[in-house]
Amino acid sequence: MPREPGAMPLEWWQLAIAASLVIVAGAVSIGLRLGLEKRLAIASVRTVVQLLLVGWVLEWVFGLERLDALLAVLAVMIVAAGRAAVQRSSRTFRGVYAGAFVTLAITGTATTFMVTDVVIGVEPWWKPQYVLPLLGMVLGNGLTGISLCLDSLLESLDDRRDRIEMELSLGATRWEAVRAPLSEAVRRGMIPILNAMAVVGIVSLPGMMTGQILAGADPMPAVKYQIVVMFMLAAATALGSILVAMYTFRRLFNERHQLRAERIERRSGR
Repeated sequence: MPREPGAMPLEWWQLAIAASLVIVAGAVSIGLRLGLEKRLAIASVRTVVQLLLVGWVLEWVFGLERLDALLAVLAVMIVAAGRAAVQRSSRTFRGVYAGAFVTLAITGTATTFMVTDVVIGVEPWWKPQYVLPLLGMVLGNGLTGISLCLDSLLESLDDRRDRIEMELSLGATRWEAVRAPLSEAVRRGMIPILNAMAVVGIVSLPGMMTGQILAGADPMPAVKYQIVVMFMLAAATALGSILVAMYTFRRLFNERHQLRAERIERRSGR
């Protein structure tokens, strides 16, 4: 039986029925007195508003197919991702926002360009229909990895300050003193994507693959695209974790091999 092209269109009343599913989560919160119903309602409203806005913006950008409009949207996405990555960490330091932004900009554009221009061969390589969804996935996974890596590294430097300073006083270089916590931080940043790669196709069907199948694509081409995406996300997460860790290392250790622990600030309420 031939597949029908395109996903089945949804009406507003169907979305309203889907929204009723959230009531189940709200009922659980009320029944167990979790106190999450307000946050759940706000999150649901934000989901609808943000997705509708991005839908209208994407339609506009796709229609224009202009590089300047695309770059403006990409800048907003990267700024938002950088801010989200930093805010998730329980500790911070001056300049961390700039580091997260630059890291996501480098990893996001590099991996997305590699996929669109070299792997897929899109003409032009910055075609919005490819760049925006792919970069969005990179940023979503990248900010998680960066956040976990940053939080782990800052926590280690803050809690293990005395031990690190003792090692430095005994003649260890700044790299020798920080190598273990830095490696652990990068490993922690990589855990989510490694877990996702381990169960993809068995436990979960990723969003891009599911979207293509719902849109009428045959499963095998959708699978091939998803393989490319998973490899892209793994590379971007690894590169992002390493870059943000090295940036933090350079900011918190001076050339005299001293730890500037006073630069680490704990966020209020955490």
